Amino acid sequence: MNAYQSVIGVVLVGAVVVTVGLLVARTPTGLPGSPPAIAERVGKPVGGAKVVKTDEEWRAILTPEQYRVTRDRGTERACSGAFWNSKDDGVYHCVCCDQPLFDSQTKFDSGTGWPSFKEAVEADRVTLKSDRGWGMTRTEVMCSRCDAHLGHVFNDGPAPTGLRYCMNSVALKLEPRLPAAK
Repeated sequence: MNAYQSVIGVVLVGAVVVTVGLLVARTPTGLPGSPPAIAERVGKPVGGAKVVKTDEEWRAILTPEQYRVTRDRGTERACSGAFWNSKDDGVYHCVCCDQPLFDSQTKFDSGTGWPSFKEAVEADRVTLKSDRGWGMTRTEVMCSRCDAHLGHVFNDGPAPTGLRYCMNSVALKLEPRLPAAK
């Protein structure tokens, strides 16, 4: 193969990669045959007031990993978080602002390595926003009170909601459920 043929081969391979990338990016969730993306919506915080802090204030109250995930929209490694396989009873709160978000009774084992929930405690506790990172379209889940990145929601969950809120453990803290008074 001469130099001209090598250049033509590289150009053709590049064109195929770009074409496939464009086709994947144009599908609803970025993957051919995938269900459509979940609609965006803005939640309403408990009490109506947003929590707004500077980066310096967030860094002062969060660990570096909590900051990376919640403020820089990061993701923890699968099976590395405290809650991915937890069976403890209680309500999961936002680690940044303490807003209640998910009840452990709606948690299920999705097999993904991240804590997964069928639904939020109340729909308005979370904001849903389109996320087109990593060459696909997903639906980002954020705390409606402080805009912390929590994870993503997918429409491949169990009945009755059909949703899978796939959250980062480091973005949550579990408040144990108090025993019922007798």
